Amino acid sequence: MYEQVCAGVQPEVALLQLELDGGIIVKIAAKGIVYKGAENSAQQSCGSPGICVLPGGRWICTFRAAPRKVATSGQHVLLTWSDDEGLSWSEPIRPFAPPLVGGKPGLLRCAYLTALGEQECIAVLCWVDHSDPELPFFNEETEGLLDTKIMLSRSSDRGEHWTEPELMDTSPFSVPVPLTGPILRLTSGALACQFELNKHYDDLEAWRHSSVLLFSKDGGSSWPEHVIVSSDPANRIFYWDQRPGVLADGTLLNLFWTYDTVTAAYLNVHARTSTDDGYTWSDYRDIGVPGQPAPPAALPDGRIAMVYVDRTAAPTIKLRISDDNGVAWPDDSEVILYEPEQAQEHVNRTSMQDAWAEMGKFSVGLPVTSVLNNGDVLVFYYAGTHSDHTGIEWVRVRQGGTLS
Repeated sequence: MYEQVCAGVQPEVALLQLELDGGIIVKIAAKGIVYKGAENSAQQSCGSPGICVLPGGRWICTFRAAPRKVATSGQHVLLTWSDDEGLSWSEPIRPFAPPLVGGKPGLLRCAYLTALGEQECIAVLCWVDHSDPELPFFNEETEGLLDTKIMLSRSSDRGEHWTEPELMDTSPFSVPVPLTGPILRLTSGALACQFELNKHYDDLEAWRHSSVLLFSKDGGSSWPEHVIVSSDPANRIFYWDQRPGVLADGTLLNLFWTYDTVTAAYLNVHARTSTDDGYTWSDYRDIGVPGQPAPPAALPDGRIAMVYVDRTAAPTIKLRISDDNGVAWPDDSEVILYEPEQAQEHVNRTSMQDAWAEMGKFSVGLPVTSVLNNGDVLVFYYAGTHSDHTGIEWVRVRQGGTLS
């Protein structure tokens, strides 16, 4: 049952409320804008948001800002924080300076933060070779990427100041390693860095996609172990954009945006689970929901929330709830968090090149999640009227209570 209610937290916004089985209410409690990219500026195209909630309540948001979405030139990472639950945000800063790697200049494509304590944070940064500013990130002829590496930085004052970025040793992988999200804190106390494997820019061999977790047992000083989380031996199905999350019992649930390279079609979201901190994984499972998922959010009552972008029509950001550890995600649990004002441009997709061209036109997407101390789910995403004019927005979702 649906009805419109007014949140009261944000000015005069009518918000959606949904009653689930058992009388539990899921509702949008508040929403707002972190940063609205100014048109015709160096920050008019904003995307790749990250959200980190510190134990003391500070929300820290990172995002990629650039003059254009597709072009690499001018891209940089901005960071801002809110100490009043999203009502106001600090002036964005550029805390990370991309270092030279092998004598080559680079740019930072994204940054994701993880809280390690009351004051401590660790950041993973995606460094991209910028030796030739004219080259696009993706080589349409070879399907290779510009050299892409992972950097680490740390803060001891709630994200306001950061150490100089240092190159992470991702051995045995020497290919481009684009990040898929923040460092995970596992129940064992170990850390896991998540990324994908691409191939070098001019490599003519077939791209064999894999998702990887790299493990550290010394707080991020070294990363000696790894596990291949997803890879199709036939090299037909690409399990893109792994989105792992740690559930209440320590289980890792990993969600994938799934693409069939033969039919050039997106499949439903697929999932795998691990009960040993990511060292072994279950079989792939089609969860019956189309789209690009965010990391799963473990709710205090044992349920799991999944936020995802449904692109079967106009791109819409939705949330569903599972009460059986992520096996089923019922249609009647669905809540719409964002709907675009206008239709999304689509490409007649017949190849990987078409898929990348279509991604370049997206003006809504990449949701990320965090669960607050009271159980509310915080969702950040990019959205705008055009791929070159987007900002960073947030929604706060609450469950509990009854309909009046």
